[in-house]
This record gives sequence, C-alpha cells and structure tokens, in this order.
Amino acid sequence: MDDSVSGRVREVIRAAGLSQAAFAARTGITPDKLSKSLGGVRRFSSLDLALIAETAQVSVDWLLTGRRHAPAGVAARTATVGHSAAAHGQRLAEYAERFTAAFDVLELLGRTPELPELPPLPPGAPDEQGELLAADARTRLQAATGAEPALLGTGDLLSVCEHAFGVDFAVTELPGAVDGFAWQEEGFRLALARRDERWTRQRFTLAHELGHLLAGDAAEPLAESPVAPGRQAEPDEVRANAFAAALLLPEPEVRATAAELDFAELVVRFRVSPSALAARLRRLGLVDAAEHARLRRRTTAECHLAAAAMDAYLREAALATAERPPARLAEGLWAAFEAGDTTLRPLAALLGMAPDELEGRLETSETLLDPAFELRAEGGELIYQP
Repeated sequence: MDDSVSGRVREVIRAAGLSQAAFAARTGITPDKLSKSLGGVRRFSSLDLALIAETAQVSVDWLLTGRRHAPAGVAARTATVGHSAAAHGQRLAEYAERFTAAFDVLELLGRTPELPELPPLPPGAPDEQGELLAADARTRLQAATGAEPALLGTGDLLSVCEHAFGVDFAVTELPGAVDGFAWQEEGFRLALARRDERWTRQRFTLAHELGHLLAGDAAEPLAESPVAPGRQAEPDEVRANAFAAALLLPEPEVRATAAELDFAELVVRFRVSPSALAARLRRLGLVDAAEHARLRRRTTAECHLAAAAMDAYLREAALATAERPPARLAEGLWAAFEAGDTTLRPLAALLGMAPDELEGRLETSETLLDPAFELRAEGGELIYQP
C-alpha cells in the first residue's frame, strides 16, 4: 500500500467507487488539480485536503499521517439499558469525529485555537482535589469576568471556560443513556453533553466533564451516565462530582445566601437541581441527614414554581434542548472561510448541516455567526508538502 498523502487519497477514491473525475467533481476540486496532485506535479493544498476529508468522511489527520484520529475505544461508565457498551463506543466515536475533524482542519490551516496550560492536580483525597481544582478555576474565571461564575447562565459560563481553559463544549445528541463525554489529547480538550430539557442535569454534567478535563482524566475518552451528585464511587468520578458541586455551588456564596433565601430560591439562584443543592448543603453542614433526604425529593420545576420563577425555568429548558456547537471551532472555521482559506464545508460539517443548507441560512442571516458577509468562491492556496 502507498503510505503517502496521495496514496491515501487514491484509497478514498477507490473506496467511494468513483472515477477520479467524478470524485473531483464531488469535492469541488478541478479534475486537473486533482490529477496533478496525485501525479506529484502539484502539492495538495490545505483546502484540497479539507475538501477531500469532508467528502470522504475521513479526518485530515488520517490523510496526512495515516493515523486514525477518532478514539479507538470509549471508557464508558453508563447504565447501558438496551445498548451494549460497544455500541455506545462506536456511536460516540462517530460523534467525536465530527468535532475532531474541525480541529484537524484548523491545525492544517494554522488556525488552531489556543490551549492554555492547566494547573497541576493538587494533592489529597479525590473530593479534596475536586474542591481545590474548583477554587482555582473559580479564581481564574472571576479574574476574567469580574463576576461570580456560579451565577452565570450556562451559555455564558461555558463561553468563559472555553477561553480560560481551552475546553471546547458542545451540546448535541448523544447515544442511549449517555449524558456526557470528555476527551483530551495534546491538541484539544472536548466536552459534550446531551440535548436535554432537564437543564440542571445538563449544567451539572458539563461542569463534571470540565472537572475530568482539568484533572487530566480524559486522555482515554470518557462517557458516562447518569452523572449523580454524591453517589459515584470511582476516585475520578468523586473528584469530578466534587469539582462540579464546588464550581456551581461555591462554599462562600452558598453560606452567604443560605441564611437569606429559602431552598427554592437557592435552586433558582444557582441553577442547580434540588438533589445537587441538598447534597452540597449536607456536605457543608448546613442541613442534617433527615433534612437532606427531604429536600432532595423536591423537583426543579416545583422549586421554580414556589419562587415565582417558572418563566426562567421554561427559558432554560428551551435553551438546553438546542444544539450548541463548540464556539471556538465554529469561529475559527468561519474566520478561515472569510479569509478565503477554506469553503463552508468544514463549518457545515461541524454544525451537522449540508453545505447548501448552511449557505441558505447565511443568505437569510439565520446563522448564529456574523451574518454580515459576502459569499465567496473557493480561494486560498496554502500549500502543504505531501
């Protein structure tokens, strides 16, 4: 087998069952350019490779190196009712590839998002480590925003965490009973959560996955469900739960407000579930075991109703069911398109759309990105040595 870029391109053309000219037409590369590149007369450009990868449903990393970028296996801690762990792993690998392909394209274009250095894992028992990691994270986020992170809406909290820690968050469909997914390699940190109207669960899951990434737990991809505050036994799960609880319910803020607000008002203020809040109050010694057991049986909707905040509850539920792409990746691919370095295809793939659907939305200014643009023809010839 020809272990070169051109050899792998020939391989995907054969696998597609198309002639060279038909494959060129499907990718949007001129037949003459493709022929010259395969013959060694011309180098494949970065745009060529991005288009070939998107058309063939392979990663740019594989075209360049032969290395499969999607996780070979997923470490699943799931209640796999009706699904095997192997089936979850295969489907999660497919979901992960959708996002890691965007990293590949941005790396090829020299537009890889910044990956800030993370703090070292502190010593201590897992729950103590989680608390300390959360305290450090909270300090960083407060410095960046001037606000208490725990009081930010979920979208705003994810946005500041993306830039502070280089973690790319997405809310999307996930298979089976999987609530969350985390994966990190040298060039990226990725956290996914399920689209779910149970928005307090989604918020806690995203914070939990962030805890895994900051602790370095996700070098092997992690998938898990359910994320149960205070009820998981593995050390890394205890640490991630402690981190999420301390980030979303920081001790100073909880102690300062617990005497002023009733339980339902605290649920609304911190945007957490009654069970998560009850577990935190118990850990901080603010309620006894009997009161904890009573409070955790309440529901998020009931608490919002009691606090006259049902509008906020319904608004959060609607937001939590929407698709959220990783903002830094989308921004990077959009900037590459605007600079003429790539077409809309990589961005459309990231957003889970067909290119013509995205183009149509842009023409009617329905995109979440900057709509003030002029559609361009393919451009840019950033050269990559095969």
